Order: sequence, then structure tokens, then C-alpha cells
Amino acid sequence: MEKPYKIIVSLLTALVLLIIIIAFGLIFFINPNNFKPEIAAAVKDKTGRELILEGDLKLAFFPWLGISTGKVALSNAPGFQDKAFATIEESNINVKLLPLLTKKIEVNHIVLKGLVLNLAKNKQSINNWDDLTASAVTKPAPGISKETEQEHPTATLAAFAIGSISIKNAHINWDNQQTGKHLEIKDFNLDTDKFIFDESSGIDISLVVFNPQSKLTESVKLATGLTINEKLDNFVFNQTELQATAQGENIPGNSLTAMLTAPAITVDMTSQIAKVTGLQIKSGDINISTAEITGNNIKDEPSFQGSVAIAQFNPIKVMTQLGITAPAMRNSAALSSLAMSFNLQATEDSAILQNLVIILDDTHIKGSTSIKDFSVPAIAFNLNADAIDADRYLSPEKAVDKSSKTLASPAAAVAAGASLFPVETLRKLNVNGELSLGKLKINSLNMQDIHLKLSAKNGIVTTQQTVNQFYQGSYAGNLNMDARGNTPVLSLNEKITQVQIEPLLKDFNGEARMSGMANASAQLQGRGNTSNELKSSLNGQIDFLFKDGVIKGFNLQKIIDNSKALIKGTPLPTDNKNDQTVFSQITGTATVSNGLIQNNDLVGVSSKFRVNGEGNVNLKSEQLDYKIIAKLIKAKATATEPEQFHDTPIAIKISGSFSKPIYMLDATSLLTDKNKAKLNKLLDKLDKKLGPGASDILKSFF
Repeated sequence: MEKPYKIIVSLLTALVLLIIIIAFGLIFFINPNNFKPEIAAAVKDKTGRELILEGDLKLAFFPWLGISTGKVALSNAPGFQDKAFATIEESNINVKLLPLLTKKIEVNHIVLKGLVLNLAKNKQSINNWDDLTASAVTKPAPGISKETEQEHPTATLAAFAIGSISIKNAHINWDNQQTGKHLEIKDFNLDTDKFIFDESSGIDISLVVFNPQSKLTESVKLATGLTINEKLDNFVFNQTELQATAQGENIPGNSLTAMLTAPAITVDMTSQIAKVTGLQIKSGDINISTAEITGNNIKDEPSFQGSVAIAQFNPIKVMTQLGITAPAMRNSAALSSLAMSFNLQATEDSAILQNLVIILDDTHIKGSTSIKDFSVPAIAFNLNADAIDADRYLSPEKAVDKSSKTLASPAAAVAAGASLFPVETLRKLNVNGELSLGKLKINSLNMQDIHLKLSAKNGIVTTQQTVNQFYQGSYAGNLNMDARGNTPVLSLNEKITQVQIEPLLKDFNGEARMSGMANASAQLQGRGNTSNELKSSLNGQIDFLFKDGVIKGFNLQKIIDNSKALIKGTPLPTDNKNDQTVFSQITGTATVSNGLIQNNDLVGVSSKFRVNGEGNVNLKSEQLDYKIIAKLIKAKATATEPEQFHDTPIAIKISGSFSKPIYMLDATSLLTDKNKAKLNKLLDKLDKKLGPGASDILKSFF
């Protein structure tokens, strides 16, 4: 007896020869075009749609079982536009014949040319492909349970392989009648290498997406190596490169290109875990890289975490590349360097940045920040910066006198900044955070050890700010703004303690007309949509105390001496360029009403005189209207005797502005009762000799 393997070989050889003979016979004697009606009827029966086979069908049987078609069209679903759901100009598919005998499928090549696919969703949220993708549920035969079926599973394929897939010049139209959105995908091309389970296969995809509403065109190119397991639940992408270019009028610079590369991307659908290693995203000079990003629960509740780094780049240069006009700043080197790194935790609607490090020019910032609910963002932050020179980023100073600058407190500056935002924006703010600064320079003022707390929610904005080192003193303040109505309402409380005025004014204005130590506090309320409206509506209380002070450019003693000499007819005292008035302290309180500061209890104490005064300051126009009464000291107070003053009080009027005050003596206040009687007699004589009213000319000098 011959050996069994010889019998098997003989049988297989005979079988192969038989298949070859049958294949050649079918090729020569069977015309597949004769079966077009039966094919169309079968499609109609299974899908309810019309299949139109315009071109010829061609068969191949050995060694490939294949079919090629001419133009094929499949009708649309009922209720949708009267145009084909899909058309194909030409297609070709070949399956290796012999491996089918061992439950192996080897597809040599799949080619689709000129595919046009019209996808649509109607107003009832029904897609025009739902009827094609509906799962066909097969009922088990009577008496056969699901358990029985599981005991005798259907035989699976031993292997599956595709030689290559090629889709050329496909066109896809998307029409969403619910949202009115239309998209057009054109020039879609797909080319793959031979595909075998658990082996890498090269994939190249290119397409162009056009949005007719926004006139935006996006070109996409993808190249990767894809590995898929037999269960189709594990995917590995190797050496992935994705390039996207957006073009349109709304794109900065009309064009923006970004490149994504990743050495390895793995997706495990069973464990719902995805990992991206070595991801890099580059657009112009911006380069974003990651060590590894891991995603969990990617099907149910996706979340991602990993480290991200943005390499140093020049923001001004990037703005120029994007066609954005860079802001004019005082320092030409400002905003020339930016780098960032952080640990990312993100979900579909939130992001948390921890271990955040930002290097902006010479400033180092560390901390964390988070955003919850991207649709209605809730922002939180906790940041710490070493030193910021904010003046570098401000608009260039105009060629004006520095003394005309207006000094604003931190709380007032915050209020003015908030007034720049529309009320609707303030109402939507949901922010809670803290910012600490080692050093800050702004408007030429220097501060150290600064802390800011900000809270904004439901139209209520509150801030707390402290400066622990502020010109040898300190500052503390808080602001509350209620933007729930059409007009924001604010209240602020501020306090400075033991602040040296002279160095502060020198830094701010370049010169100081006053020196000494200041303590002051303010409790103010106001309302308005602009900074001027807020100033005009301010109401509240102010308290102040200046100690060991000097007012430069104002010499009270000189004004008195000059006036006395003028009245007596004696020579005026020698001019002193270093005019100043020294006070041991100046105190007072003031009320604020509709932007007008009214002070009725100004008290100044000096070694030579005592000053009492009253007047007002207009916050909007910054005009002064004051009158002070000075009394010269005749004898200083002792342990047993009170301080003695000269009988004649001296009145001085102060007008002008903050930056340019004007001091004017009320000369009549220098006249004693005896001198007044003599003056009145002299005036009467002038009226008798020169006529009524002549004395008014002389009175005007006093």
C-alpha cells in the first residue's frame, strides 16, 4: 500500500488541476454581465435600494478569484435627496483561491476609483446610511438556546490578509439638515501596503475638507504604520506623521500649517487604554512635545494625563508669521522669549495643568491652573512669579510732562481694568485664584512681596491685594464689584501704612514735591460702566496722616514775609530757590460724594505755625479748591503753659491741579484791627477826592 501522504498529494494535485480546468472554463463560457438583473434584485431585496451596474463586470478565477466593475451607483435612502447615495467609476478586487480551502482569505488588491459618497442627516436626526448599518439579528432555531450556540461556535478564519487597498480621487459630501452644516471632502486618496494581522502595514491618506459657510479649506496628509490584532481590539501606530494646513480669510495670515509626529501610539479597546509616546506638534516656530500621554476609559469617560513641554520661541515672530500686528511696547526686547512645561490631566470638558513652569523673557512663573466645563469655563489658578517688569509691556510713553500722570492705587487700577470689560463678560466670569509676585514694577513704581486673590462668580467680582514691601511701608486693599445689574456697583477699602512719599513720587513722576511718611485709608463706593463714570460717582470716607513731612515749592513763611513787606513798603526778602514748608504732621479726614472729595478738618503742625484748612478736590477734573488758615507761634507750649499764637491768622488759597497747584495769599488776613481802621479812613478819603468807587481799585490788591 502506498503511503498516505502520497495519496493526499495525488488528491490535492488532482483537485488543483480540476479547479484550474473549471476556472478556465468559467472564464471562457460564463458571462457575469448576464447576472446583472439578479445582482440588482438581490441588493433591492436586502437593502430596499436600487443598484445600477452601468459598466461591464469582469471575472478572474485563477490564481485569483476576482471581479472588476465599471460604473456602479447605489440609490439614496427614502426621504432623502433624489441623488445616488454612492457611485464608483471603477473597482477591482482579487481574492487568492487556494487558501480559501484552508479557511484563509488572502486579498491581493482592492481598488476603488472615482468614489462619490453623499452622506446626510435629516431634521429628524435620521442618517441616510442607518438602514445599511442596522444589525441583522438572527434568531436561533427552535430548541437551540444561546448556551447551545456558544458550545458550538461558528468556525473562524484561520488567517486573513489583504495585499493592498487603493482609493483614488474619492469625494464625500456631508449635509446636516439639523444644524445647517455642510462639509465637502474632496481629493480623498488612500494607499496601504499588504495587510496581515499582527504585522505592521504602511498607510498613506490625503484629503481636502472645504467648509462653504466659513470658506475654510483644510488639507490633511497622514502617513503611519498600522498593526491590528485578529480580535480587532488592539491597534498600534508606528512612526506617525500628520500634516494639516488650514486656509481662509479667518485664519491669521490666511494660512496655518501644523505637523504632528509620534514614534508610537497604542490603543487597547479591551482595557480602554491609549498611549502616545514622543508626541511632537510643530507649527511655525512653536514646538510642543510630550514624553508620554496616557488615556484611560477612552470609550466611556476618556481622560488623559502626561507631561507637556513647549520649547522656547519668539511670540512676536510668531504673531508676524500669523499676520497678527504685534502691540507697540516700551521695550523692543519685550515678548521675545516664551517657554512652558506642565503635567496635563484632561477630560472631555476639563483640563488641569500641574507643575506649571512658564519662562517669559526674564520672568519665571510656577504653579498650577485648571479649567472645568469648557462650555461655561470655571477657571482656578495658583501662580508664583519671581519678578515682572510690567512697564516693558505697556504702550510707549507719549512726550508729555510726567508730573501730569495720575497715581492710582492697586484696587483702583483693578477697578479701572474691570470697567474695560462689558457687563455681560463680567457676569460670565467664573474665576478663583491666587497670584504671588516677588517683585513688580508698574508705572515706574516698585513693589515687593505682592499677593493677589481673585474670585468672580455669578456677576460678583472680589479681589484682595497686599504689598508687604511698598516704599518702606505696606499696602492692603480689597475690591468688591457687583455686575449683576446693567451698571456695575463697586466698593473698595484700601490702607497704606508708613509709606515714604518722596521715593514713591520720584519713581512715579521723576520728581517729588513732598516727602515724609504717610498713613492713609479709604472706604469708597461707586457705580458706572467706564472709569470716568466710576470716578464721578464715588462716595465714601478718607483718613490721612503725614508725619515729618516737607512740601517743596510751597514756602508758607516766605509768602507771609513777602506780604508783610509789601504792606509795610519794605524790601522783599531774598528769593530762595529751595522753597519748602516743613511739617511735623498733617492730619485730616474727608468725605467723598459723587467724585468730589470734601475735607473740612485739615490740621498741619510745624515748629513755627499751626495750620487749619478746608476745601475739596474734584477726582474727575483733578482740580483743587482749598483755603488754609495759618497761625504763627509766639510761644511754644510748656508743661504748665499752653502754646501761644500771634493774634493775626494768615489765609492762603490753593487752586490749580494735582500736578500744578497754585498758592495765593489772602492779604487782608494780615491786617490787624488797628491797621484796618487806618485803611478804611484812607479808602474814604480816596472816594471823596477821586470819586465813589476809587477805593475799590486798592481793595482789589487785598
